[in-house]
Amino acid sequence: MPKSLPVLDDISPICCAPLASTPEFPVEDAVRLAIRLKALADPTRLRLIAFMLSQPGREACTCDLAPVVGLSEPTVSHHLKTLERAGLVSKERRGMSVHYAVETNAIRAMGVAIQLDDGDQTDSRSCSA
Repeated sequence: MPKSLPVLDDISPICCAPLASTPEFPVEDAVRLAIRLKALADPTRLRLIAFMLSQPGREACTCDLAPVVGLSEPTVSHHLKTLERAGLVSKERRGMSVHYAVETNAIRAMGVAIQLDDGDQTDSRSCSA
C-alpha cells in the first residue's frame, strides 16, 4: 500500500528552486510540492481548475462547476476542499453560494518548481501520445 502524504492546510505558495537546479532538493520543499501535485493529480480536479482558469476572475460557483464535470455539488465540493487544503484554490461565500478562485501564484510556483531549463532542446513527444 502506498504511503500517504500528510494533509497540508497551507495556502502559501511554494517558494523553492526548480528541481533541476540542485541535486539535493530540500525535504520540506519536496513534501509541500508533492502534496500540491497529488491534490491536482485527479482528472476531475484538473477539469475544475481548467474551467475556473477560463472564467472571469478565474473563479466559479459550485453550482456552475457541478455541470461542467457531470457530478453532484457535494462531490464537487469534496474535490474543491482537497484543492483548497493544498492551497490551490480559495473560497468565498456570497449569499447562499460559495465561489472558488484559483490561487494562480500557487499554480505558477508549481510550474517553476518542475520546469526544466534545457536551453533550446525540445522534446519531440507530445501530450496526446
